[in-house]
Amino acid sequence: MTTKKTLIVVLVEPAGSINIGSVARLCENFCVNELRLVSPKCDYLAIEARNMAVKGKKILEEARVYENLNSALADCSRIIATCGRKDHGEIPLNSNKNALCWALESKREEAIALVFGREDRGLSNEELLKANKVISLNTSKIYPSLNLSHAVAIVLHQFNQLNEIDLIQTSRIRSKPANLIKLEDCINDAGNLLLDIGFLMKHTYKAKMTKIKQLLLRAEIKDDEVALIRGIISQTRWAIKNKND
Repeated sequence: MTTKKTLIVVLVEPAGSINIGSVARLCENFCVNELRLVSPKCDYLAIEARNMAVKGKKILEEARVYENLNSALADCSRIIATCGRKDHGEIPLNSNKNALCWALESKREEAIALVFGREDRGLSNEELLKANKVISLNTSKIYPSLNLSHAVAIVLHQFNQLNEIDLIQTSRIRSKPANLIKLEDCINDAGNLLLDIGFLMKHTYKAKMTKIKQLLLRAEIKDDEVALIRGIISQTRWAIKNKND
C-alpha cells in the first residue's frame, strides 16, 4: 500500500473474538492501516483474541468501534463490500480483480475500505448498497460458506498482489467518488421530494430508491455532482412552495 492511501478493514457485527484476533493478525501481515468494528457482538479484546492476533496485537488494541456502518465509512472514499450470497437480488457483483484495481487506480490520498459481514449471514442488501463495488469469493457450490478470517485473508492477498505488480496505469486517474454520507443524504432528500410530488408511493419507495442509488453508484457520482442534485432539489422545493405567491 502506497503511503498516500489508507487501507481499512471493516468488520460488521463480528461475533467471534478468535476471528477478530485472526483478522488483526492478517492486518499486520498485509500492511492494513486500520481495523474498524461495527457493533461487535463479543469482547474483541478477550485473551483469545489477543493470543490469535500475535504481532497484530497493536492493531487489535487500537481498533476503532462504531455504532453503525455509516459512521465507520464516513471518511472512506472507495468502498468495497464482500458478499457470500449469489442470490442477493439486483445488486451487481464485480470481479475481484476489477474492483480491487478500481480501488487502487487513483493516485490521490484516499481511504479504501474493505467491508466484511457477519459470520452467520454476511451483509444485508441495504449494507451492500453503501459500497461502490461488491465482490464475492468463488467457492464450492456444495459448501460455499467461508470462515470470516479466511475470507479476509483471500481478499487482502488479492489486493496485495495487485498493489505489488502495479497493474494500474498513471494515466487512468479518475476523480474521487462521492462521500457515502453526502450521497445517502442526497438520496433521502430526493426520495422525500418524489414522495411529496406523487412520483413515488410509500409501498414502492424502497425499491425505486434502491434502483436510483444503484444508478448513481455505477456512475461513480462525485461530491460536486451530489451538491448539484441537492441544489436542484432545494430549488424545486422553493419553487413549489412559492408557486401561488
